[in-house]
Amino acid sequence: MAESGSLPVIVAVDGSVDSERALRWAGEAARLRSASLQVVHVWPYVTAARVADDDGTGDPVLDELRAQPLAWSLPDVQFRSLSGLTETQLPALGAEAQLLVLGSRGRGGFASLLLGSNGLACAAQSACPVVVVPRPDRGGAERGENGEALPPPLPQVTVGVDASSEEPGAIGFALTEARRRAARLKVVSGYSWPMLMPPAFEYVTAYATTQREYEGALGAELADALAPHRARYPDVDVQVELRNVDAAGQLVEASGESDLVVVARRRRRLPVGRRLGTVAHAVLLHAVCPIAVVPEGPEA
Repeated sequence: MAESGSLPVIVAVDGSVDSERALRWAGEAARLRSASLQVVHVWPYVTAARVADDDGTGDPVLDELRAQPLAWSLPDVQFRSLSGLTETQLPALGAEAQLLVLGSRGRGGFASLLLGSNGLACAAQSACPVVVVPRPDRGGAERGENGEALPPPLPQVTVGVDASSEEPGAIGFALTEARRRAARLKVVSGYSWPMLMPPAFEYVTAYATTQREYEGALGAELADALAPHRARYPDVDVQVELRNVDAAGQLVEASGESDLVVVARRRRRLPVGRRLGTVAHAVLLHAVCPIAVVPEGPEA
């Protein structure tokens, strides 16, 4: 398998405004990475005959997109047309990409849905990090005259980290993105106090300690988890926030002042298959800026 640095950024399009927004974001991401860009349209059915050439010529979605000024402003770009089920084809593209990008909604489904099934499938299953670009009408997003979300006044990448577990993929990805964007990295972590402990399901303290001592212990664990990454990126300004609040809520709140929010795919090991964790799911539904979901493993 090729190293991630030689792999393209892949963006899924379907002719919707959401996918054009994702295409603009992916073009900038490819530029920042000095990577090629692949623009992929998946026909939601299988045809007996080929409907497009290898470069996507003959695919009406790609032909229309290629004729727009946006296409001429993109970096090294290729167009691909695939046929089949989108919920199967799109996640599989993650094995060929260093980053997979798509809009939060496409042409199908109900307009009121916050996130489409393709976004959920890719975030849960793709082998590479997945970025979902939300619509600008999500609550809390400041919009310009063209209706698009305005960037924050200061560049910022936010990452959610569980102080009690290691998440090298998400941390490394977030620090790399912050350095690429000359942005500050905000690290947010939440905890619950008092703790709900089974089997009695009563609020008790886990140890004979105070909340301040417990938070101090978690803070030390968080500092240890961040230390090797911060040593690799000493030029990145890192701000750490550990609070007795819900982690997903913190990340959604921080998304209003961020260029990108980064979350690990899941926090707990599950016995079967790849699954999306509750924090990642909530952030995908409610964050107002683009969201990167990073799979487990070494730094992405």
